[in-house]
Amino acid sequence: MIASLSLILLCQLVGEVAVRALAVPVPGPVVGLVLLLLLLLARDRFPALARGPLGDDGVESASRGMLANLSLLFIPAGVGVVQKLDLLAEHGIAVLVILAVSVIVTLLATVATFVAASSLLSREEERP
Repeated sequence: MIASLSLILLCQLVGEVAVRALAVPVPGPVVGLVLLLLLLLARDRFPALARGPLGDDGVESASRGMLANLSLLFIPAGVGVVQKLDLLAEHGIAVLVILAVSVIVTLLATVATFVAASSLLSREEERP
C-alpha cells in the first residue's frame, strides 16, 4: 500500500512540476491525475506494466482507503476557515454573493449543456 500511495503522490508531484515548468494554467494535481489515469490505462493494455504498485489492484486499494478517510482531509480547510473568521466577517456578504452567482452560473451552464446534448441526440435518432 505504501508503494501505491507513493505512486499516486509521485504522479501528483510530476503534474505539479510540469505545470510550474510549462506555466500552464491548470492545477498540478489535475495533470497528475491524468498521468495516473494514463498509467492505469497503459497497465490494462500492456500486461508487462502490471508490476509493483500497478499490479494486483494496488493503486485501486490504496485509493479506496484514501476515499474511505476523505472526510479527514477537510479538517485542515475547516481550521483555516476558523482562523480567518475576521476576514469572513469583513467580506462575508461579498463571499455569499459570489457563491450565489457562481451557483446560478453553474446551473445555467448545466442546463444549457443538457439542452444542447438532448437536441443533438434527438437529431441523431430522427435520421434513418
